[in-house]
Amino acid sequence: MTTHQKVQSGTFPLNAWYAAAYDVELKRELLPRTICKQKIVMYRQLNGTAVALEDACWHRLLPLSKGTLAGDTVICGYHGLTFNPSGRCVEMPSQETMNPSACVRSYPVAEKHRLVWLWPGDPTLADESKIPDLHWNDDSEWAGDGQTIHAKCDYRLVIDNLMDLTHETFVHGSTIGHREIAEAPFEVTYDDKFVTVTRWMTDLNPPAFWKGALKHHTGWDGNVDRWQIVRFEAPNTVTIDVGVAKTGTGAPEGDRSQGVNGFVLHTLTPETETTCHYFWSICRNYRLSDQATTQNHKAAVHGIFKEDENILEAQQQAILAHPEREFYNLNIDAGAMWSRRLTNRLIDQEQSHLSLVSNVIPIVAAT
Repeated sequence: MTTHQKVQSGTFPLNAWYAAAYDVELKRELLPRTICKQKIVMYRQLNGTAVALEDACWHRLLPLSKGTLAGDTVICGYHGLTFNPSGRCVEMPSQETMNPSACVRSYPVAEKHRLVWLWPGDPTLADESKIPDLHWNDDSEWAGDGQTIHAKCDYRLVIDNLMDLTHETFVHGSTIGHREIAEAPFEVTYDDKFVTVTRWMTDLNPPAFWKGALKHHTGWDGNVDRWQIVRFEAPNTVTIDVGVAKTGTGAPEGDRSQGVNGFVLHTLTPETETTCHYFWSICRNYRLSDQATTQNHKAAVHGIFKEDENILEAQQQAILAHPEREFYNLNIDAGAMWSRRLTNRLIDQEQSHLSLVSNVIPIVAAT
C-alpha cells in the first residue's frame, strides 16, 4: 500500500511542555535560547530556582541576555532597567516613579527528569503533571547520560525518523543496523496521546553495538532475540525500549533476564519552523556504576545520531527547495503518520480556541 499527503508547514502547539535545557546547563548566568520562535533568557536564582523571561527589555527591546545578573534580578545592558524573576521592572535609573506597564513576560518553568521544562503557551494551562515521562534519566535502577543537538530541520522530521527504525539498516549499517529490521513485521497502536511501534526479531546475529554490550555483560556471543518498542507522546517526545537477549530464553514473552536493555530517550523542542533543539539520552539497566560504559555508550550514540543529523538536514534542504512536492507514505510510515495526526490535532484544537476567543464580542464596548 502506498499513500501520499501534503507536507504541512512547520508548526507546533504552544500549550505543551518543551525541554529548554539540561539541568546542568542552567547556572548563575544568563542563558539565551529560542523556543517555539520566542526569544527567552533563563537563569537560576540564588536559591537555585529556574527562571525564564522574555529576552527583550521593555524599554528599547535590547535582549536582556546582553545584560547582567545581579542577585535574583536581570539588569539591562543598555539603560540599566532591572527586572525581577516575575518580569516586573523594579528599578529605572534617573526616575523616582515606576511606569506600571514596565514588565517582560515570565514563563512557567519546571524541573523534572534532569531537564528544565518551559511552557510557551497560556500560563494558566501549565500543568506539571503533563510533563513527558522520561523517568529513566534519574531512576536509581537505570544509568546513563545524554546531550543536546541543534538540528537544522523541522522537529517533526526527527520524530518521523524515530518512528520508523527501518532506516537503521541503511543509515547505521556499521553499528546498530540490521537487514532484519527492514524485513521484520511490526505492530502500530495508538490512542489520543500515544503512538507505539513494536518490532521483534528473533534468533539472529546481533549488530556490533549490541553484540559487544551483551558479551561484556553476560558473556554470551551467539544469536539473540532483539526488540524495538518505540513510543511517541504528543507532541514532541519519543522513548525507545531496545535490547537483545540470548535467543530462546523468553524475552518476547517478558523474561529479559538473560539480556541487556536500554532506553533511548528523545524530546524535541522547536526553535523555528526549520530548526530544533534535540535533547537525547541513553539509559541502561546493567553495570550501573560503570562510568566507562556510560561514556562509551554516549559516544557511540552521539556518532549514530550524527548520521541521522546529516540525513535530516539534507532532507530539510530538499523540502525547502521543492515546496510544491508531496510526501509519499509507505507501510513503514504508519507510526510517523499517526504521530503527525496527534500533533496536528493539538494544533487544530489550539487554533480553534484562539479563534473562538478572538471572535468574542463584548456586550459593552470598552471606551
